[in-house]
Amino acid sequence: MRRALALAARGLGSTSPNPVVGCVVLDRAGRVVGEGWHQRAGGPHAEVHALAEAGDDARGGTAVVTLEPCDHTGRTGPCSQALVDAGVSRVVYAVSDPSPGAAGGARTLAAAGVDVEGGLLADEAAAGNVAWLTSVLHGRPHVTWKYAATLDGRTAAADNSSRWITSAEARADVHRLRAESDAVLVGSGTARADDPHLAVRGVPGAVQPLRVVVDTEAAAVGPGARVLDTAAPTLVAVAQGADAAALEAALRGAEGEAALLRSPRAPEGPGLDLAALLAALHARGVCSVLLEGGATLAGAFVAAGLVDRVVGYLAPVLLGAGPPALGEAGISTIAQALRLTVSDTVRLGPDLRITAAVGGAAPGTARAAATAPAAPTAATAGAKKPPEQPEES
Repeated sequence: MRRALALAARGLGSTSPNPVVGCVVLDRAGRVVGEGWHQRAGGPHAEVHALAEAGDDARGGTAVVTLEPCDHTGRTGPCSQALVDAGVSRVVYAVSDPSPGAAGGARTLAAAGVDVEGGLLADEAAAGNVAWLTSVLHGRPHVTWKYAATLDGRTAAADNSSRWITSAEARADVHRLRAESDAVLVGSGTARADDPHLAVRGVPGAVQPLRVVVDTEAAAVGPGARVLDTAAPTLVAVAQGADAAALEAALRGAEGEAALLRSPRAPEGPGLDLAALLAALHARGVCSVLLEGGATLAGAFVAAGLVDRVVGYLAPVLLGAGPPALGEAGISTIAQALRLTVSDTVRLGPDLRITAAVGGAAPGTARAAATAPAAPTAATAGAKKPPEQPEES
């Protein structure tokens, strides 16, 4: 199963709106005879790849898969039936499929006489598929807020200069994060001050994420903006009723693929209704969003309870003054502090990357798996621009 999880991770950033899945097939003697992973949406699923490699050696063997085999026909056929047709005698999966249209594979397998077991390494598998699980269970993309700061929490100096706070190693890692995301999102402040590019660089084979700019009053993105080049598609979200004539002209004249999205204003305060924005992105097949906006937008997302994970790149630098990483987030007392659970700490050159989850657990982890119907066995059968190049742009 750990090998299947490693295989599944190869699909990060290229399978949405589908999950990442890995599969290992063992023959009757327990030897590995086939491996596969879901490589792209619309392409063969992990089980199909693994079974093709295994061939006749799969008969009487075991399939180990990170997600309950699907039981529906879409752009590909049901994996449950593919496993039955291959003659496997046992299937072990990690996480139950919570999606209404695809769940049920375990029952189909069991009804065909296949021994089925679920829940193996469910927490690890759910963490690897957290974006898709959030999308299915909550109807919105999973949001990761990424920031780079000094040890005293400053993202730039008092004069707004920011090149470079973190190291080349940390900046390269940010491109890995982008490559694993379906969309990269910034606000009008960042767009106006930094003119960021937001595309992935230095990651071979990466599928470019959708670049999203929250430009509420349609005043930050203009002709020649870097996000309007051909590197990746771009979506500019503006408020319903905002005068976007100039922006629409800029988008029409863009070199690359660029579109306008009208979104409701926030019920209270400035900006857009972020929940509605995420819902619109979800409707476009976006399962994961990397929030790279400045302190104001990050604070708004935190205040709205729409941040699922935080990735902070901390440099061993002190400034003492300058813009903070996080703006107003609706927290006024220590009792309201948003407590996170650290899942990972890594040294990147001189810097430290800290990854932490909000709420302590990913949706669809063992808790969710435990509440899903138990997999039946065969016997019981019947889810303002700084003076220098901006940081991480």
